[in-house]
Amino acid sequence: MAKTPTGKSTLPKTDARPPAVRKKEGRSESAKEVSCPVESTLEAIGGRWKVLIIYHLLEATHRFGELTRLLQGVSARTLTRQLRELEESGIIDRHVHQVIPPKVEYSLTDLGRALEPVLQAMHAWGEQVDSRRK
Repeated sequence: MAKTPTGKSTLPKTDARPPAVRKKEGRSESAKEVSCPVESTLEAIGGRWKVLIIYHLLEATHRFGELTRLLQGVSARTLTRQLRELEESGIIDRHVHQVIPPKVEYSLTDLGRALEPVLQAMHAWGEQVDSRRK
């Protein structure tokens, strides 16, 4: 991230306060309306499992059962909800094959693939944190 000579971030200033705070100050906006790009990103990929789902779909297309095995500890209900939310956000595609038994596969859309550098940065940051803990 670029910084000024004084060490401050050069990120543009936005109103990143929670919607409830902005509403109290006379700005009526719904929970879905956001004024900060970081907030928009978190709205789309926030959640216990979403980033990990995206991470695994960057590697390959997966079926529900495969994702369940890859994401040890996720319940079927939670995984279903997180997949639906990612699909509604346009980050993943759900492809139903017309076979018996039904076969459903999940893959990333172009919008989802655009998150790859974000996940790479998260990976690099995580490695730094892990190395400091040792």
